[in-house]
Amino acid sequence: MEDKKEDRRQTPLAQNIHYFIKWTFISVAIGLLVGAIGSVFGHGVILATMAWQKHHWTVYLMPVAGLVIVWLYQVNHEEKNRGTDLVLESVSAHKEIPVITAPLIFVSSILSHTVSASAGREGAALQLGGALGNLTGKILHLDEKDRKIAIMCGMSACFSALFGTPLAAGVFSMEVVSIGIMYYAALVPCLFSSFVGAAVSGRLGLAAEHYEIGLVPAFDVQGAAVTVLLGMLCAVVGILLCQSMHKSGSLYQKYFPSPYQRIVAGSVIYIVLTLIFNDRLYNGGGLHLIERCFEGEMVPYYAFLLKILFTAVALGAGFKGGEIVPTLCVGATFGYTMASLLGMPSGLCAAVGMVCLFVSVTNCPVSTIFMAFELFGFEAMPFFSIGVAISFTLSGYYGLYHSQKFIYSKIRTEYIDRKSN
Repeated sequence: MEDKKEDRRQTPLAQNIHYFIKWTFISVAIGLLVGAIGSVFGHGVILATMAWQKHHWTVYLMPVAGLVIVWLYQVNHEEKNRGTDLVLESVSAHKEIPVITAPLIFVSSILSHTVSASAGREGAALQLGGALGNLTGKILHLDEKDRKIAIMCGMSACFSALFGTPLAAGVFSMEVVSIGIMYYAALVPCLFSSFVGAAVSGRLGLAAEHYEIGLVPAFDVQGAAVTVLLGMLCAVVGILLCQSMHKSGSLYQKYFPSPYQRIVAGSVIYIVLTLIFNDRLYNGGGLHLIERCFEGEMVPYYAFLLKILFTAVALGAGFKGGEIVPTLCVGATFGYTMASLLGMPSGLCAAVGMVCLFVSVTNCPVSTIFMAFELFGFEAMPFFSIGVAISFTLSGYYGLYHSQKFIYSKIRTEYIDRKSN
């Protein structure tokens, strides 16, 4: 209360200076903390991925790993923890993020990656960073509004540390919570935390993701038409991905009431799928499959559908991680498949497919554009911009996160305030 009275006595310029100094120190502290822990997590994911790629038999440990994950959440009374949705609600609806969320998602994600579950790492990063940001806010005795900014700082720092896209990560946490409204009060803190987190992870040996897309043709009428078509198709694939993720969880709960039953059933289904498609292209997060697309190696034309299936089976059953890397993998393989049909370079179509799928499931066009530039460079800017705009618009109100709010319509300048499908 005294702080609020003091703020009212300050001039607007003094308030801005106070805000800048205060959040410079807090955001740098969060960036250092979350960047360091995120780097450890990132190295853990890399080691886990190397383990299953070298020892294919680890997939048969899925039931054991799954049971351990369910037990960990139950013994800590977090069986109803809604993961990334809870983090989003902590910003939009005053929900509390338990401190235990951070170690739980850390350990369970590593276990999931070790047994080659089709799960990513950035979704886990949002939970890990959000929980650590919230903890920092508590330690510093920040009020409720400032703790929301601290949570967003943590999300940005961990996302950036793991993926190496600080500009996209800094904006993403402000954009993903409520579509149509940007939390501009968090702009400086989130960007500071994001760049600090990326710097820390770089010093600790985590390389930033970057892909060479090869030939980029002139953006003419034909190129624009092809990009519009690809953006439209990616919106459809994005809706399919979102619905698959949501429906798979509902189906598991319908036929297997116990979380232990669900995780074992999902493990068995996943193992069977792995035996059927034993080249292991669809196991794990999918970065290896993305690399094949940009290196020009053979990728089955149906790869994007199988990646959706593997991801829905694993995450729907209760394995932990995230949906972002699998989403990028679906986009890359779909774009790669469409390249020959559209008569465009495969690297360019894979890149456009990646960013179009990302925006169709996250509904974050600004951060998606930034991500495109950080991952692929600026040369193909017109293709990325048009593709992202089309896919964002036509994907409607579908999304990976149920707690994501749409404050304004995508197609009209009117207030709607609804949650994603």
